[in-house]
Amino acid sequence: MKIINPNYIYQDGFILENHAIAFDKSIIKIASLAELTKLFPDAQLVTLPTNSIIMPGLINAHVHLEFSANKETLEYGDFLKWLYSVIGNRDELIGSCDTTCMKKAAQMMLESGITTYGAVSSYGMDLDTAASSAQNVVFFNELIGSQATMADPLFNDFTARLDASKSIKREGFYPAVAIHSPYSVHPILIKKALQMVKDEKLPLSAHFLESPAEKKWLEQSEGDFKKFFADFLKQEKAVSDAKEFLTHFTNVPTLMTHVVQAGNEELEILSKSKHTVIHCPISNRLLGNGAIDLAELDKHNIRWICATDGLSSNYTLNLFEEMKIALFMHNGADLLPLAKRLLQSVTKDAAEALGLNTGEIKEGKMADMLVLELTSKPNEQLPLHLLLHGYNISKIYINGKQVKGE
Repeated sequence: MKIINPNYIYQDGFILENHAIAFDKSIIKIASLAELTKLFPDAQLVTLPTNSIIMPGLINAHVHLEFSANKETLEYGDFLKWLYSVIGNRDELIGSCDTTCMKKAAQMMLESGITTYGAVSSYGMDLDTAASSAQNVVFFNELIGSQATMADPLFNDFTARLDASKSIKREGFYPAVAIHSPYSVHPILIKKALQMVKDEKLPLSAHFLESPAEKKWLEQSEGDFKKFFADFLKQEKAVSDAKEFLTHFTNVPTLMTHVVQAGNEELEILSKSKHTVIHCPISNRLLGNGAIDLAELDKHNIRWICATDGLSSNYTLNLFEEMKIALFMHNGADLLPLAKRLLQSVTKDAAEALGLNTGEIKEGKMADMLVLELTSKPNEQLPLHLLLHGYNISKIYINGKQVKGE
């Protein structure tokens, strides 16, 4: 048992003063220091410097560790050009990103306050890194394959990787499933994977309507994707359209990543099945996919959260930087409310979307906490300042264990 005594606690846009936190793996009680020391006289007291503030650890719900070697290799500005460059350089990038490379990416996330991440794994090469990370990890084994003739070997490979992740037995590690996208996964495979998700109650993620090219291919089997599928897969038409894809996920709440090109009809379906949208603003900009309309998501009562994607389409895995970019990308939104929503999206909302008991400084929640050193007493614009100023993170706790700071 420990008692930590900050000057301030940040939670859901509000600042709480003169309260301390008693915790072990979870947060036991939040009250005045005097009350907590009386209730728990044997607890270790953690003192903090002036203007220290505690906030929930950040949750990066969508990252690809296996491509973390990329820095100057891939081509940005257009989704198809980027995709061709991924395929052309895939062996080099995968081969040059060993465990050391992936651990460096995980450490980058930790240093920037990410206490939980969702690793979308295409090959299973990142399993050891995820298993040994200090962070909580939701490990999304990704299923891909649009050709029915290859369904059995592809599904066998997928289930082998999923079984390997299930063999990891450590606190804070959660096996999960990812369906790559509507254009790249055959309905036969989707149905088989979703049955496993339902039977075993596994977290589920998918990419959906990321680019204009994807939208045109799904709607018309035309556009920039037509040559891609003809060249690589000898495929002349899409295996399903966007709405057919979504029908597989009816009443199976899913984290749908990107969703930049979704129209009103798709948004209504997403809302009805209570799916969550993962917004990756830097990736969307670098790949030329445009900016999602957050106001439309709110209008349809769709929960959205912010994430970094991987270093194949980003220059950082820092969620504070990602949220700062979102502030400027969505320049029609009121600034302070957007800052509050972004912070909520990577804490409380992301935890709820992943089904995890974290993301809040609240009694009963896991003790995933950041201690930040502010330069002065905070005011009502603190959410904005948190995104803009890069305050030092002096201590990090994950499941009550201190993983950074003395």
